[in-house]
Amino acid sequence: MEQNQPSRTAQGAATLRAAHQLVDCPPVFDDPLALKIIGEEAEAELREGRNDRATTSNGLRAFIATRSRFTEDCLAEAMARGVDQYVLLGAGLDTFAYRAPRKGLRVFEVDHPATQGWKRARLSEVHIATPDWVTYAPVDFERETIREGLARVGFDFAKPAVFAWLGVVPYLTREAVTGTLSFVASLAKGSEIVFDYAETPGKESPEQRAHFDAMAERVAASGEPFRSFFEPDELVREVESLGFSYVENLNAAALNARYFNGRSDGLALRGRGNLMHARV
Repeated sequence: MEQNQPSRTAQGAATLRAAHQLVDCPPVFDDPLALKIIGEEAEAELREGRNDRATTSNGLRAFIATRSRFTEDCLAEAMARGVDQYVLLGAGLDTFAYRAPRKGLRVFEVDHPATQGWKRARLSEVHIATPDWVTYAPVDFERETIREGLARVGFDFAKPAVFAWLGVVPYLTREAVTGTLSFVASLAKGSEIVFDYAETPGKESPEQRAHFDAMAERVAASGEPFRSFFEPDELVREVESLGFSYVENLNAAALNARYFNGRSDGLALRGRGNLMHARV
């Protein structure tokens, strides 16, 4: 990762969230800042149809939109129970904290210093103000832990929190994934995490496998290769063994039933991506 430059995969995900606002009507995930935060040039490419990858990658675009929608739905439910801390692990160009105030909610954005520095520069460039309920926690994961990074910026470990961990797990080793889940499991009762992961390749159709192989080549070429895959049932058992009392796994079929029924445009999830929601 170059100094003060974003993760390329984070930038790609932001572009797909922005494309979702233009291409899919109605959007599953409504984000009024998605186009603005990617910058004028990238926005123009989408509006003028000059970014075929973002506008034609229907399944991937749908998954990225859905994982954000599901996470924010879980957050709303947690806030109704009194949770007032929200942590985005690998926040990337997520816009949640900048869209509207959530009374009493503190938002902690955790990310690599280079990606976070780029994001803050972009926010300034496109005139998106940083509200006072946002706390930035730059963490160089080669030198410190998430716990250390959060402690430095005033996270309250005595209170529960919701953690969003989107677009990160496939790029980590299994050991790193387990370490982060163990950390969240050690927190106050009522803490929860939502994360996405990819199933072990081998069960998909030839067309799906071709799409997966092409995506794997792209992310590897950008210096962020896929490192881990999981079997859903095994992962559920592993997460439960870490101390989570509630674990929910949602595959494409479950997410389609929740968010895509009745659409006339045929938009739906087709890949091997899963979402997992676990609560202490």
